[in-house]
Amino acid sequence: MLVFFTFVILLALTVTNSKQTFVILKKSREDWILDGIGLFFQGIAIPFFQIAVVFQLYQLLLPDTRASLNLYPIAAFLLSFVFVDYLYYWNHRLFHTRKLWFIHQVHHTVTEMDVLGTSRNTLWTSFFIVYLWIHSLFIYLLQEPNWYILGISLSSALDLWRHSSFSPTVNSWLYRCLSPWLILPQDHAWHHSQFIQGNYGANLKLWDKIHKTYHKSDQVPDSLGINSSLSLSKKLFLPLE
Repeated sequence: MLVFFTFVILLALTVTNSKQTFVILKKSREDWILDGIGLFFQGIAIPFFQIAVVFQLYQLLLPDTRASLNLYPIAAFLLSFVFVDYLYYWNHRLFHTRKLWFIHQVHHTVTEMDVLGTSRNTLWTSFFIVYLWIHSLFIYLLQEPNWYILGISLSSALDLWRHSSFSPTVNSWLYRCLSPWLILPQDHAWHHSQFIQGNYGANLKLWDKIHKTYHKSDQVPDSLGINSSLSLSKKLFLPLE
């Protein structure tokens, strides 16, 4: 529910903001198709696949370990929000290597920070993202997974926010509270710029700072996205098309 309400709120803010409304109206037909299918696939199809296939796979492979991990609620939350976030940092960074860039490049065809473009990807990219496999595993292992699932929900909500253009005003109290540790929309905007290789983190800036991949700026870049000559079918089904 947290993810759904975050999406609705960000979409409402987008529609009622004249500048963002212009961004939506100038979307091409191809962009609408990519973004709509991406949101459906990642928001509905992948969670269903996690429950119907991946979770059942762990039952088959690890029949004696279900509900074998007992963690305090805060530890389960941190496992999801911090530890898995670090795994994703490296997962994302690998997507930017020469060998894996071909399945991630479609996400970087987004030219505006826009919540509708959060899940723009080839349909197969989700199967290479650590979340699909690791979340199902820990939910299977944990005796009480509710707090772990809360961490998943918060990470997903932040992902929607991070891809929007609604960031706290610089020098506001909210910006001062969040900026030292959380990846903000302007931080992720630099990740989507054409000239910066960095800001790979999802929730926390810590990983980029530790590994010296953090690009600091209180402003947003002048331009976003890459040019791509891929057809719509290739953008959806690469590498199988």
